[in-house]
Amino acid sequence: MSRPEDTLPPDLFYNDTESRKYTTSSRIRTIQSNMTHRALSLLSLPSPSLILDIGCGSGLSGEILSTVSPSDGGPHIWVGMDISASMLDIALQRDVDGDLLLADIGQGIPFRAGAFDAAISISAIQWLCNAESSEESPQGRLARFFNGLYASLRRGGRAVCQFYPKNEAQRSMISGAAIRAGFGAGILEDDPGTKNSKVYLVLTVGGGDVRGDITGVVKGMSGVDVVDARRKGKESKKREERKGSKRWILRKKEQMERKGKIVKPSSKYTGRKRGPTF
Repeated sequence: MSRPEDTLPPDLFYNDTESRKYTTSSRIRTIQSNMTHRALSLLSLPSPSLILDIGCGSGLSGEILSTVSPSDGGPHIWVGMDISASMLDIALQRDVDGDLLLADIGQGIPFRAGAFDAAISISAIQWLCNAESSEESPQGRLARFFNGLYASLRRGGRAVCQFYPKNEAQRSMISGAAIRAGFGAGILEDDPGTKNSKVYLVLTVGGGDVRGDITGVVKGMSGVDVVDARRKGKESKKREERKGSKRWILRKKEQMERKGKIVKPSSKYTGRKRGPTF
């Protein structure tokens, strides 16, 4: 069975028919509800918060955010963004409480810095691993998304993104992009090795009341893989780079990828000096 993101771009795949089918399916609504409640438990918000719902669709997750009881820290105020006009149209017809924005998250998060207390995303960010034109790359789309998300969250803010990675390489590409954007990142997998497996990327912005980044969120949890490469740069001084050296070239290529540019893949010949010609 083919994955939806391998067939069409999300704005074309979720047309009026598919959007209506998705929203009215009792099975999908149950799964969406369970994943949203799981994400909320990982966010661990003690009081009503302003939450960004990334890939909000027709507002199924937003409905849950609006109905969290005061004893559980709610209700929350939310803003949803999605690339599918059909999904957002259904959300408007359903009269959801949140504000809605039609936007492509692969082009960034268009909100002022520190606007949100937290962010949530259910079954959306794996779509970023598909580039629909030769001028874009999955790495560039992921970089723009995570850089924008990092900026839009307040210091100490948290985000939980549930996604379906196609393989281990895609899983690493997504978590690596989050780390390069500055997040403390942890991956939690429920029911690993089964067809019901659910992967959650738990992110935190340093500062605020979060000690040691995500350790305050996932400390003591079993099956949690915490990845934080930022301290490595602080512990060891950056070696001097000579212009034109392999290290210099690789760093420049990484900078170009972050800007969303198409960059030729590196090989064993990258940065190698050419021999004399006669």
